[in-house]
Amino acid sequence: MKERTLKIAAVCMALLAVILVSNRLGIVQGQQKKAPGEGFAAIPGLKGGQDVFGPYDPVQNWPKPLSESLPNHEGWTWSQATDVFPESPDRVFVTQKGELPVLPARFKTTWLPDIGPSIKFPVGPGVPLRETASATPSCGGVPNPAAMPKNPNCPDARDGHDGRPGVDWRWEHVIVVFDRNGKMIEDWSQWDKIWGRPHDVEISPYDPDKNIWIVDADNHFVSEFTHDGKQRILTLGTPGVPGTDDTHFSRPTFMAFMDANTWYLADGYDGTRVIKYDVHGKKLLQWGLKGNPPNETRPGYFNSVHGIAVDPTTRRVYVNDRNNGRVQVFDENGKFLDQWDFGPRPPMNIHSIYMGSDHILWAADQGSNKLLAYDAEGHFLYSWGTFGTCQGCMWGVHGFATDKEGNLYTAEVRTGRVQKYTPRKGANPKFVVGKPWPGVW
Repeated sequence: MKERTLKIAAVCMALLAVILVSNRLGIVQGQQKKAPGEGFAAIPGLKGGQDVFGPYDPVQNWPKPLSESLPNHEGWTWSQATDVFPESPDRVFVTQKGELPVLPARFKTTWLPDIGPSIKFPVGPGVPLRETASATPSCGGVPNPAAMPKNPNCPDARDGHDGRPGVDWRWEHVIVVFDRNGKMIEDWSQWDKIWGRPHDVEISPYDPDKNIWIVDADNHFVSEFTHDGKQRILTLGTPGVPGTDDTHFSRPTFMAFMDANTWYLADGYDGTRVIKYDVHGKKLLQWGLKGNPPNETRPGYFNSVHGIAVDPTTRRVYVNDRNNGRVQVFDENGKFLDQWDFGPRPPMNIHSIYMGSDHILWAADQGSNKLLAYDAEGHFLYSWGTFGTCQGCMWGVHGFATDKEGNLYTAEVRTGRVQKYTPRKGANPKFVVGKPWPGVW
């Protein structure tokens, strides 16, 4: 009996030694134990903290207050920001709806029984004081001249019924440019009067002249400008007049460049088509039919074509079919390839999409106030974002882009601001929004 017990003990010891050696060999051969949080934390192994801003740190006091860049602007600040595009960290374009007055630091609580019971303003800590998307009328409140057809998106607001011009809002500095420190370095106010609601600003990565393209939703046109902004060299659509033929748009939203000779336009809020152009503005083809929101599933049917992205390596075109809560994927000539939804509605409400050189599609969700990441086949990968008005918090991201250094920029229509984020040290690179597609500049 004793001998049998000793044999069993010896066998157990041998097995234990084998297990220990195997584990040791596994570690030596690279099978390291995973860091805590690996696979879902922005910085695996970080002790304490949380991913409030995902893999980024928000840049404080970016951009600088308006009054630091312009004289006689004390008491005024930025308005609804619709888009942002960094040519480089030292030249960042922003489109916005003019200027709004700076709000007081503190308000006396006021009860509002005429609106309803138990309603007061301010509502309470952490709740925004002002929603800027509707604070400034499109076109600066100036309607089309009498000789032109009425533009339904630009009603006359000069009588003050939509806010008092010069008091509640000002239609100035609609296109601005910042340097890496957030100082305004360029003023495109010579073009202020042409805009209805500039919605997207882009530079083709394949254009050595780096001309500036701007899509105006509420005045229904797309214009190309010289790099310095001094000349308007091309306009597509009929400014101030909506339509669906070859010379009109119906509130176009975003554009994307496939290569040196091809780009696509999402047309639009009221339109239901994607249009393919050459670099000179010649229409090549279009596709899209009006769907039945909010749950249209038929390929090629749209309701609010509000976002477009491309993958130049696969020649795929990704289209945000906003009011149907899905992305549709096409080949470069409009052949349907795939689709997927963005999650439950409410709260989901996707406002723009972006694909960088890592082939990851990112979507800005105004409903959840998050940025969402998907691979090219639609598999959900990651999301981050926190509601609020603090630096780094989000409320209404409408456009976003990255620069060649990996910095991220967002434009918010609800808070009325742009923000800059830098990647956190040690952040998982798979969670960072991809850098722009390589081009000729």
